Amino acid sequence: MARAIMLQGTGSDVGKTVLVAGLCRAARNRGLKVQPFKPQNMSNNAAVADIPGDNSGGEIGRAQWLQAIACGVVPSVHMNPVLLKPQTDVGAQVVVQGKVFGEARARDYQALKGRLMDAVLDSWAKVGKGADLVIVEGAGSPAEINLRSRDIANMGFATRANVPVILVGDIDRGGVIASVAGTHLILPEEDRRMIVGYLINKFRGDVSLFDDGIEAIETFTGWRCFGVVPWLKAAARLPSEDSVVLERLASGEKRALKVAVPVLSRIANFDDLDPLRTEPQVEVVFVPPGQHLPEDAGLVVIPGSKSTIGDLLRFRENGWDRDLLAHRKRGGHVVGICGGFQMLGRVVRDPDGIEGSVTETEGLGLLDVETVMEPEKTVRNVSARSLQFDLQLEGYEIHLGRTTGPDTLRPSAVINGAADGAISADGKVSGTYLHGLFSADAFRAKFLENLGVKAGGIDYRAEVERALDEVAAELETHLDCDAIFGLAR
Repeated sequence: MARAIMLQGTGSDVGKTVLVAGLCRAARNRGLKVQPFKPQNMSNNAAVADIPGDNSGGEIGRAQWLQAIACGVVPSVHMNPVLLKPQTDVGAQVVVQGKVFGEARARDYQALKGRLMDAVLDSWAKVGKGADLVIVEGAGSPAEINLRSRDIANMGFATRANVPVILVGDIDRGGVIASVAGTHLILPEEDRRMIVGYLINKFRGDVSLFDDGIEAIETFTGWRCFGVVPWLKAAARLPSEDSVVLERLASGEKRALKVAVPVLSRIANFDDLDPLRTEPQVEVVFVPPGQHLPEDAGLVVIPGSKSTIGDLLRFRENGWDRDLLAHRKRGGHVVGICGGFQMLGRVVRDPDGIEGSVTETEGLGLLDVETVMEPEKTVRNVSARSLQFDLQLEGYEIHLGRTTGPDTLRPSAVINGAADGAISADGKVSGTYLHGLFSADAFRAKFLENLGVKAGGIDYRAEVERALDEVAAELETHLDCDAIFGLAR
């Protein structure tokens, strides 16, 4: 097996994903063959990855896709063998080694974990083959000792695979000394001895002001500190893993084009909007439930959803259907992506109850199409072409359902040689199953030009690469990376 090191957090959203991506890039820059790994992820932001020996694609968390890019390797389903995609408040779709395994309620999933550990360890062996180093990301916190007996994401994995752990504390949320020391206090000895030290993330200001904090943590725990990482501004230019960040994405100064994005309850793959957020003349506003879609928006984008019917019902509960019709009457443009495309039609049917107990609901009626959910899931990376602008596109599909109707005779794109999507008669409403269309620079520029906005000439993919390099450089500066990589075993 390759040498490995694992980052676990004192809680969720402490910045592990970006830290692992940055360390992966730093290790690659040192000439190491490095791979990312996350035993279990929970996110509706999924990516399409290779299944070795299989021509079809499989799903992994978007975070592990980004970390693979940081490593300069092709994303594989074995980098994230268990992916949970929440569908309700108490249940999720379970994806194992890229393929849908089934659905499980939270309590049922806990009983299932023992069986899933075999898949995790199988993928672990495959990821480590031929690598110099594997950098592992935990999920949640090892301090959730009530779940420890069946854990596959944190110490349950670390102890089975004998991977040393670095604990990550988030100082921005406050209470970091207590969270690190408290984790030490409540962990059983078997888990505690896996931890080789800790680091502090998201520090703002003069780092020397935390010297006494480091001393206090050492007094309580005996653990060494690998460094204090400042607030990484470059991280804002990287795709976000989890919808929790949407609560913090405030709109900036007023710009030439406002793009309104309703935050659906089961919003999926909202990083489709990231390329638009990089444009200097574009303001992307994520609209939370309970707020109206802004009247001065020139474009409304309805993003993907893990539960199209459920989110469509909540869309109406929020009054967004009325806001959208008013937007249309003002001459505004609308784009629906994947689940958002399905919502724009006349009706969505789910005869097999794949998404839940509601098997049919009226759509928003802005496109003359209808969708029928089908058990077979489409998961693939694709090459595509915009028919509206005759420009090359790249992206991926992850969806259930087949959409038909008169407006599909005006498809928005051709994907792998087949027509995709639909466009309204006046050209102002369009839908597509293609995720990632805005990351195509030439298409994005022409699309914005069609809305009267000049694009900034940004190479989006190059911008992501530069952001990864900047994060890696910051970590090399503020962390003892020699010690971190040296402790891998």
